[in-house]
Amino acid sequence: MNFRCSSFHAPLISITVVNFILRLISAVKCHLYTALLFTWTDYKTVFFPITVFACATAPARSCSSLLWCCVWVWFHQLMCNVSNQVCGRKEDKINHPWRPLPSGRVSESQAPVIRWATVACCVSMSSMYEPELVHTTLSLVAITFAHDELGGGNNVVGKALCTAAAYVCFEFGATTIIGVMDFVSVTAVIISGILTFTASHAQDFPDVEGDKITGRMTFPIYAPELSRFFTLFISIAWSIFLSWFWKVGPISTALLTGFGTYVGLRYYFWRTLEADKRSYLTFNIWLMAAHVLPLHARTSVLAF
Repeated sequence: MNFRCSSFHAPLISITVVNFILRLISAVKCHLYTALLFTWTDYKTVFFPITVFACATAPARSCSSLLWCCVWVWFHQLMCNVSNQVCGRKEDKINHPWRPLPSGRVSESQAPVIRWATVACCVSMSSMYEPELVHTTLSLVAITFAHDELGGGNNVVGKALCTAAAYVCFEFGATTIIGVMDFVSVTAVIISGILTFTASHAQDFPDVEGDKITGRMTFPIYAPELSRFFTLFISIAWSIFLSWFWKVGPISTALLTGFGTYVGLRYYFWRTLEADKRSYLTFNIWLMAAHVLPLHARTSVLAF
């Protein structure tokens, strides 16, 4: 009798398990897609430039260190993205209506929970790798809080300072994971922080309309003409300075300077919304190229 009962219930149990697995897969896919939407616009801004910088500044010791670096950068990017979007819902309704909050994919009550859950996740991740790396994560949390909750990102200087400080934290953490922080690495991080402080406004040109509605004062809003001329100037000046500082060859210098000039000219002469979006994409490609230059200090690979 017991054997016959087990046989009778076995198909029902199998169906229940299969349904559970299918629902689990569906839920995981849904949450992954939500995370992708949170981070989508900043792969070109954070993930790729930071990872390239870490690889060039402190060449990877192993495939596992490179993988861990990518995971660490992505989760910290997610943490910053969620914080920024929780506090910038009005702006996103204009500039990025497809993001999880303005599209209704994440509710108002869920948003703060996700925001602080990502903080806990990033702190745990850093503590698992190296306890001292927790300080970097907590510094990034504090900078993000100052930018979003305390209104540091609502004015020109505060936004530039917060953005530069955040990039320094990202670069320090990624470089520590992937290699070692020595004189070359520390120098590269400091220079990159200054570059970011002077050039971070490049991301604000496509978002002018949304920023105006929310009352945020960015450089392109405060000085529309000067900000474009300044972008042209610094893209050329930084190309020349970085090529000289890292002592790359004449062809490498010419290529980077030429590309930087093209980026600056795009910003200055092409001023439509779509043009600004493409200009910012081009700017990030130039930024990644600039981030490769510290590699020359270790390998002389750019001597041509």
